[in-house]
Amino acid sequence: LKQVFSKDKTFRPKRKFEPGTQRFELHKQAQASLNSGVDLRAAVQLPSGEDQNDWVAVHVVDFFNRINLIYGTICEFCTERSCPVMSGGPKYEYRWQDNVKYKKPTALPAPQYMNLLMDWIEVQINNENIFPTRVSKCKEDVL
Repeated sequence: LKQVFSKDKTFRPKRKFEPGTQRFELHKQAQASLNSGVDLRAAVQLPSGEDQNDWVAVHVVDFFNRINLIYGTICEFCTERSCPVMSGGPKYEYRWQDNVKYKKPTALPAPQYMNLLMDWIEVQINNENIFPTRVSKCKEDVL
């Protein structure tokens, strides 16, 4: 298991919601509905009286955490040698562009592409201007 969760791999620890916050309560509600065999349409429906941005943020972070776990289990099998191209089948090739180091869309081996992608997503999720962690911060932005 240490190989799967090695710090030099793409795996990152889950982003957690602070207990006692509104987002923590929404997270618990989302987990309960997803683990109970409930219809997915009902599971992702905005609960009455909840803020849509908070609800979406909770699901985005949960999705990132789940994808991160899945990728962590397979990344040792996809090396730069065995996966020299980031593709979506024979017809699609993904190229990386970040306008910093990669100014133009650049073909990369799949592990390198995934590392850059997961780093980029993590930066977005940890950006307080995009995903504020305090409810009061969210409310101030609206006012």
